[in-house]
Amino acid sequence: MIKILLCCGGGFSSSALSNKAKKEILENNMQNDFDIEFSPFFTANNKISEFDILVCCPHLIYDVKKMLKNSSPDIPIYILPPKMYGLMNIKELALDVIDAIDLYNKNKVNPIHFPGEENTMSITRYVAYRNSKV
Repeated sequence: MIKILLCCGGGFSSSALSNKAKKEILENNMQNDFDIEFSPFFTANNKISEFDILVCCPHLIYDVKKMLKNSSPDIPIYILPPKMYGLMNIKELALDVIDAIDLYNKNKVNPIHFPGEENTMSITRYVAYRNSKV
């Protein structure tokens, strides 16, 4: 099972989106494969070791970079593209999570980004990276 920690600035939008994702996980019978929780970003360091990936809302880009200057978490940190965060489809998120974990395991660089997506705020896709290349 892949455990996802979803973070936003104060935990408000990530709370709503993780509830939506939990519902979709059940509806799609994915509960043996994925679990998702939310957290305000400022408390993520306290629980990061319990998760397989930290997924952050787009506006946390600078907070993530600042965090990485002070610590070196041993899990991938993935900043979601803006449209993907807003629409939050668990099937698409699951694909990006799997691919981000795989990419991190190959190169151990955070935050994780897919090829050609170095600038998160310029990404316009709302589907998983692998589905946007179809």
